[in-house]
Amino acid sequence: MAGFGSRQRKWSAGRFVALALGVSAPVLFWAATTYAPDNWSWQHLTQPLAAVNAAERQFDGTAQQAEQRTPSATSTTPEVMPKAPPPLGTRRPLSEVPNDGSPEGRLLEVYRLIGEGKMREALARAQKLTQDIPNFQLAQLTYGDLLLAQTMPLQTVGNAPSTLSDKASERIGQLRTEALRRIAALQERPPVGAIPKSFIELPASTRHAIAVDASRSRIYLFENRGNGLQLVDDHYASIGKLGAEKSVQGDQRTPIGVYYITSRLEPSQLTDFYGAGALPLNYPNEHDKRLGRTGSGIWVHGVPSDSYARSPQSTDGCVALANPELKAIMDRVQPRTTPVVIARQLEWVEPQAQEGERRSLRNLIEGWRVARSSGDMNRLLNFYSPKFSSGAKDLSQWRQQLSQEAGTGRARNLQIKDLAILAWHDRSDLMVVTFGEVAENQTTGVIKRQYWTKEDGLWKIFFEGVIG
Repeated sequence: MAGFGSRQRKWSAGRFVALALGVSAPVLFWAATTYAPDNWSWQHLTQPLAAVNAAERQFDGTAQQAEQRTPSATSTTPEVMPKAPPPLGTRRPLSEVPNDGSPEGRLLEVYRLIGEGKMREALARAQKLTQDIPNFQLAQLTYGDLLLAQTMPLQTVGNAPSTLSDKASERIGQLRTEALRRIAALQERPPVGAIPKSFIELPASTRHAIAVDASRSRIYLFENRGNGLQLVDDHYASIGKLGAEKSVQGDQRTPIGVYYITSRLEPSQLTDFYGAGALPLNYPNEHDKRLGRTGSGIWVHGVPSDSYARSPQSTDGCVALANPELKAIMDRVQPRTTPVVIARQLEWVEPQAQEGERRSLRNLIEGWRVARSSGDMNRLLNFYSPKFSSGAKDLSQWRQQLSQEAGTGRARNLQIKDLAILAWHDRSDLMVVTFGEVAENQTTGVIKRQYWTKEDGLWKIFFEGVIG
């Protein structure tokens, strides 16, 4: 990297840094060149990744303060992300994180080079990344840090002089958090072969499943293969401006729960704000409605064409990710059959550890099927909650419908096909069950969805309806 004393080259770099910090290019040109010696060195960065480590300590302190207060559902104060979760599996040194060639992988490669003290190579890689993807603001900020490190020690990510950083303190703070989220997600991987606990059982007809971990700003894509779910991809993602756990319309929070993709929207059907497209979710689901939660239009979508990614908490409640990554997901998943679990923090388990629960829930649902096929109303109604509802029908009206179906023989010898069981906990244990209901001597039938909850320790159905 000879010729770093060239003001012409640093002027171009200054404009890149200006994009990241949101200040004028001439000011940053002055900051990056006036005090930069021709024979600069990086000796002041004596600790590997000192900037990242310092930012992480600062971030953790802020998070601990936030954990001491619980924002109300209508709070207008942004919810600080919880303290970095404990490692999922074996924590890998950054030097062992592979570069997969993606923009995120290339950025992590820059961090790795910084950690190894290879500053000139890191600067060259950062410069190339910003040239290739000029709207990747975190890459711009990292490039700016490497330029500014020529003139001053860096104590934190985005460590511009206070006269500059004060003008964009909120944005720099968001980019710091984004950097920490990306690094942690790639260092702390889920245990090999593990899946989110919510995925109890999925049929072969469900080809993919998605899980979102709000605490890690991460979306995980699974493929349902012959030997079960396999994690095939994961990406950085943004959630609501005020955090997770949506309650009311306009609260700028992302819902927590079990949902399904309902449709697929192409860019031609949307404004540029949604980027490469969108996957609408069925929020509010029946459990949300039961608790009085309101709102609509919760999607997994892309970002405007002038952006590469959004900060960790920047949407009005949706889940947003980079356009190339969203397109890769949209090209794979199918509406109506693809579940999406959104959690504050995902709990990962080995599939075999769930076999006992899986068998127990299968037996429970089989018991419901046998009771329904028998036409024994007293036995069948034991499976339903007194607070059951299905559309405008309460339990009494539902009983009348079941009795009529039993009387006409429509409920005899029903078979369950393509059973999907998703578990959840929200004030109580919950279960979302989807299946095809096929009568004897028939080849097709309706698709039903049931919502179960535990009441006095027993599983009860509080909603049942046809979805297709």
